[in-house]
Amino acid sequence: MNDTVRLDLEAARRLVAAALERHRTSAANAACVADALVAAERDGQKGHGLSRVPSYTAQSASGKVDGFAEPAVVTDATAAVRVDAKNGFAFPAVDLAIEHLEQKCVNSGMAAAALFRSHHFGQAGYHVERLALRGMVALAFANSPKAIAPWGGRQGIFGTNPIAFAAPRDGNAPLLVDLSLSKVARGKILVSAESGEAIPEDWAFDADGNPTADPKRALAGTMAPMGEAKGAALVLMVEVLAAALTGANFGFEASSFFDAQGEPPGVGQLLVAFNPAVFSGGAFADRLESLIDAMLGQPGVRLPGSRRLDARARAAADGLMLPRSLYEKITALGA
Repeated sequence: MNDTVRLDLEAARRLVAAALERHRTSAANAACVADALVAAERDGQKGHGLSRVPSYTAQSASGKVDGFAEPAVVTDATAAVRVDAKNGFAFPAVDLAIEHLEQKCVNSGMAAAALFRSHHFGQAGYHVERLALRGMVALAFANSPKAIAPWGGRQGIFGTNPIAFAAPRDGNAPLLVDLSLSKVARGKILVSAESGEAIPEDWAFDADGNPTADPKRALAGTMAPMGEAKGAALVLMVEVLAAALTGANFGFEASSFFDAQGEPPGVGQLLVAFNPAVFSGGAFADRLESLIDAMLGQPGVRLPGSRRLDARARAAADGLMLPRSLYEKITALGA
């Protein structure tokens, strides 16, 4: 039997949405989550893609995530908005934040959105890219359940805390930078644990602080920050921006994104958007292209995020290739 299944993008969205709707999630929220997970799978970010469906459905079924939550704006200032995700999935709350950011940037030149009582943010680049497609330069910061120890420590305090940046380009896909501040995204270790594959020893530490190639021991331990001590300092910075500034739970206070036990994670995200015309006097597009031309003039240089465009084109033409075991698991969840 073939161990993979090919699905076109729309079929994948229907598959994910059906599984979520069967597990105490509204049709609108299920569609929003499905769009985000399929986009991650399409872009080659499998750790934020369809591998998340079993844990998402388990959490909505148990009530750890409120699948019927309707996010709400609780503070609406001239250039800032605070969004309560109401312990639901993060993606509907992000959609609400993006609509407000676009409106505020027209008048204020820049705006920020703070999200709290939130959940897994998924592929951070997905959110800032959407802002860039609307003409804004955007930043995103998110915290997550504990996975990284302070430099020199052994106990997890911070999450892997992704950051992302996107800028619009005339006639081209946005420039995109999307980084987990761990050496790799924790979702990649989850995928390896499910497949039984070993991981490189410099990705993570076991519970005793020793490097490990066993993904299950890594999930019970801590992740290695990229850049060692400097990376750990950046992780701290994002924890402050995404949790302290938004009034959300810190990583060491948040329950896991991967199981249905415990209280809602209650993490936070911060989105910041700039109107480039206001800040640059209309020079932004030309200035950015001059920079990109200088970079690409050197042999062997690729723009950050360009691999996602290659993966996206392949997925549009050929569909998604899923492990049969995952496909059957998601199908059963939606039956």
